Amino acid sequence: MSAKGPGAQMIRARSVVVDGARMACWESGPADGEPVLLLHGYPADHRCWRHQIPALARRYRVIAPDLLGWGESERPLHLRFDYDTEVARVGRLLDALGIDAVNLFGHDYGGFLALGLTQAHPDRVRRLAILNSRAQSSFVPRWYAVFGLLTLAGRTPGLRALAARLPLAGLHRRSLGVLVRGGHFDEELLDSHVDWMDTPEGRRWLVHFFGDYRVPARPELRRRLGDIRCPTAIVWGRGDTYLSSSIAVELAERVPHAELTMFDDAGHWVMDQCPAHVTVALERLLAREP
Repeated sequence: MSAKGPGAQMIRARSVVVDGARMACWESGPADGEPVLLLHGYPADHRCWRHQIPALARRYRVIAPDLLGWGESERPLHLRFDYDTEVARVGRLLDALGIDAVNLFGHDYGGFLALGLTQAHPDRVRRLAILNSRAQSSFVPRWYAVFGLLTLAGRTPGLRALAARLPLAGLHRRSLGVLVRGGHFDEELLDSHVDWMDTPEGRRWLVHFFGDYRVPARPELRRRLGDIRCPTAIVWGRGDTYLSSSIAVELAERVPHAELTMFDDAGHWVMDQCPAHVTVALERLLAREP
């Protein structure tokens, strides 16, 4: 992301220390504005929100971190990356930023974490947005199998070294290529998302991450959907090939204050494929009383 986007306030780069590791963050908007925390998904970084940040930053203090392991943040091999630890780590990120309660928006993996934090610490989330995320469920069968094999390799000592030699950057480049072909990404942005996976450090960390990741749904998240009391937006690209739209429908039905916005002309990368419409949906959520 450039230092200044079209029509946006200056984006301020900073680092915070979370669990002893450096996490890169980008802030924009008024420093005293109501905070909005944007959590990216896999395998992206903070720039997945590049289309939404300028509009949101007109009124809000917008913080877009690179989660540990991704983008420009550190890739520590000594830390755990299981779900409960990662959810708690988002809370510790808020502590490091000096934020008590936040508007929490998450895409993909970021939405998975956002749901967990909202349920664990409802007092810290003023409004919640989940965009094309496994959330309370999991992937369609094909991708369930792919990610399941990666997690098996990551947690099996005899397979870790083999997994680290896989062409991980090339596999992810192929997956993200749809955004380049659709004119949503340029090659430079694609390179920055995947080239680090071609380094020994990057490959080791990605295998380490998958060793802690688990693919099955977490039934406790589904059971507690009805306990969420903050205004909630479910924003979804119906053409998602990784995640069924039934996830979004269930969230909208079971979360008491949820509003569902579904786009027929977008898939998993909804913020890139329908940028203006996603921004409108998030602004509509921010206009609701927490």
